[in-house]
This record gives sequence, C-alpha cells and structure tokens, in this order.
Amino acid sequence: MSIFDEQPETQWVGDEAGPIVRPYVLTRGRTEPSRGRFDLITLVVTIRQVSSREPGLDPECLAIVRLCQQAQSVAEIAAHTNLPAGTVRVLLSDLLDQGFIAMQEPHSETDMHDERLYRAVLDGLRAL
Repeated sequence: MSIFDEQPETQWVGDEAGPIVRPYVLTRGRTEPSRGRFDLITLVVTIRQVSSREPGLDPECLAIVRLCQQAQSVAEIAAHTNLPAGTVRVLLSDLLDQGFIAMQEPHSETDMHDERLYRAVLDGLRAL
C-alpha cells in the first residue's frame, strides 16, 4: 500500500500494471538531482512544514515532506512511496532547493579507513 492511496485524486491505472505514472513526468525529464548526492543511505528530514495546498508542490513531494517528519533514508523514502530511487533523488533535490528538507550525506570513504571500524566488523562477524 502506497502513501499516495490517501489522495482522493484519480490515478491512471493499467489493468494489471497498477498506477501508470512515468518517472520522467514526475521529474519533468530530469534524471539527476540539481545538487546533493542523495545516496541510498543519505538521511533526509523535514525542516519546514507544508500545507496540503502548498502551491507548486506535487502530491509526491507533499507525501515525502510528510514522511520525513522523522529522518528517513533515500531507500526508505523510495520504498514508502513506491517510486524509483532515481525519481526520489530528483524530487528530494527539488525539496532541498525549496528549503523543505535537510539532508545528511554519508561520510566519505576516507573516514572508512579507520582500523577501529574494521576491527568492529571482524568482531561482529566472529560473534556470529
């Protein structure tokens, strides 16, 4: 069940395919976010509330803002909205540009070269 099921608006539906909305329509043809990396583990949280009648925001963006009242990863947002991760990344970029969300990108790979991290992973694997 998608969080969009709450919307009273009519959706186009295929006989067996379910809702038919092409991702390029939602993103207006864009395939990359305008800023931000938005990896699958990037955390997103709402920093500005919106009303259900917010001008210029599609129902998908409104749903994302509502969902991110508590921090969510990009992967979780994609799962809850039943949208492809690439589409979610572009929509999140729009919301970031408009000041509705904040994001925390994952640490860079240079932070991952800490020997303590590797030891903790090995200890965890040994405990299994």
